Amino acid sequence: MNTGVISRRYAKALLAYAKADGKEEMIYEEVKTLAANYANISGLRRAIENPVLDAEKKLDLLREASGGKNVSKELMRFFRLVLEGRREKFLQFMTWSYIDLYREDKNILMGKLITAVPSERLVRHIVDLVGSRTHGDVELDARIDPDIIGGYIIELEGYRLDASVANQLKRVKQQFIAKNRRIV
Repeated sequence: MNTGVISRRYAKALLAYAKADGKEEMIYEEVKTLAANYANISGLRRAIENPVLDAEKKLDLLREASGGKNVSKELMRFFRLVLEGRREKFLQFMTWSYIDLYREDKNILMGKLITAVPSERLVRHIVDLVGSRTHGDVELDARIDPDIIGGYIIELEGYRLDASVANQLKRVKQQFIAKNRRIV
């Protein structure tokens, strides 16, 4: 079977189970933590997929990678189901699928904001503005890049708005070069 199909089915089942108990937001946070640990800890995936490691040790690893002792019983039950079905090699994809399904269900838009200096006020303003226009929530990954000199760059759901000073200087330079070519 296809990796995406299996992962999506398990993620849908986890979301339905979490919604039935009213814990989808808590599980979303735990799954985001697990996904981040999969990305940051290279040995985690190898350990979870290791056939020599017994299921209880894998459960302990997954509990720690999902937030420690306070992991919900629903997520632990899901981990047991995955391990019993010998589907642990798809677990990372299941986390990504759950995150996507949750965001789609709750109408959460993902975006990235790059500024030259930290600006909580700008982040709040953009989140409020986009949220009011789309009637949804916005999660912005705010980053600092002094190379843009000033202004900001925002990427949201496939769209990009580059209002940085560096981009404006680049455009002025291109216009200047284009005009000077006609003179010569």
